[in-house]
Amino acid sequence: MKRNKGYIIGATLFIIVISLMVFGVHTLSKSTGASFTTMFSPESSLTQTPSLDEDQIDLPQLTKEVNENEIEIKIITTLGTIRAKVFPDLAPKAVENFLTHSDEGYYDETTFHRILTNFMIQGGDPTGDGTGGESIWGEPFETEISSQLFHIRGALAMAKTNAPVSIGSQFYIVQNPSDVSASADPSKTPDKIINAYTSGGYPSLDQLYTVFGQVIEGMDVVDAISEVETDSLDKPVQKVKIESIEVID
Repeated sequence: MKRNKGYIIGATLFIIVISLMVFGVHTLSKSTGASFTTMFSPESSLTQTPSLDEDQIDLPQLTKEVNENEIEIKIITTLGTIRAKVFPDLAPKAVENFLTHSDEGYYDETTFHRILTNFMIQGGDPTGDGTGGESIWGEPFETEISSQLFHIRGALAMAKTNAPVSIGSQFYIVQNPSDVSASADPSKTPDKIINAYTSGGYPSLDQLYTVFGQVIEGMDVVDAISEVETDSLDKPVQKVKIESIEVID
């Protein structure tokens, strides 16, 4: 009799445990929208999010046309004129800062104070030594990273320090003409951009600095500036000035 009673109690406890397990799984499924098997399926844990179709990615640096959502500028220097376009939709703060400074004459008569052949030319500092310049807001602003913009040859980008929020007024133009496509990260770089890197650029800066524009005419001027004699601090021996920057409406 005692043995039968033990069997009954054991069977009852087993039924209770099974009921709790079923109820728990049902509750989990309702609260998370996922089934118990989905959450722990080995196949699902290895599934990767499919990459965006490159044909659907707009890469505005690859065309010389100035579209409706882009703005043309002319950087008039003592060695010639550089035409470029900027991308307000992709780097709104950098573009607003640059265009406002340009319209107000902030860059007039400033110099390209830092020049590194086969890398870039840098300007936008009213002090002329790389230590000055501020944003239109009177304080530094943050980097704007876009998956559509890269440091291909002719890219126009904002300079900054190692501080996370340090952009002021200084900018640079990527000049390097050598094939650097092999150093571009294929997991983050569209094939069309990797192809563009065969004509030069600096992919190691991608996703670190704000690219906000692209030269569309006058890379010969950029190259001429990059070839001027510099001192040990990469400052031109003879000044190369930005006479003005025109914003084309």
